[in-house]
Amino acid sequence: MILLEGLLVDLVPYGRAFQAREHAWYNNESMFWASMGERELLTRARMEQQRREEAEADQPETGVTFGARTKDGTLIGLFGINFLSCYHRVANLGAMINEPAYWGGGYGTDALLLVVDYAFDWLDMRRLWLDTMSSNARVLRQMQKVGFTPEARLRSVALADGQWNDEVVFGLMRDEWPGRDTMIARLGLRAR
Repeated sequence: MILLEGLLVDLVPYGRAFQAREHAWYNNESMFWASMGERELLTRARMEQQRREEAEADQPETGVTFGARTKDGTLIGLFGINFLSCYHRVANLGAMINEPAYWGGGYGTDALLLVVDYAFDWLDMRRLWLDTMSSNARVLRQMQKVGFTPEARLRSVALADGQWNDEVVFGLMRDEWPGRDTMIARLGLRAR
């Protein structure tokens, strides 16, 4: 079942097929970038324990998680709308292309455009934000390319490979978003 159809990726329900890939994903280079420099190795047993604890906590969902898959069906990551506040109409975005072979090919940008469009048009959010560490050059370029504005810089927050990094926070307001179709044209994103 496709929830959001893109040019390079489709965003689908994040289910068991994606969960089966988590052990590999959470123990590769993608997690280093997503966790702002942490290199914690997670065992399958620890991951299962965390799932059980989350299920037992019975806390209300505060977001939406999508699995990202290529047009040929390859599972490549996850994209989420987190810490969603319906009252304030703000949300945090989470994005991970967990398969390094798909980095730099436009897959993450395509998925991000889908998530942003969904958050503004379907969920009626008025503001989105996300953060990354200052050494994550790929994400820093991507955020500005798709229209996010750097809003804050928290100094020396993340220790990554022995070097202190700033946390860079980006924001995008609904009235700044020209729409997915305009962004696709502006970026020259094409189906393969």
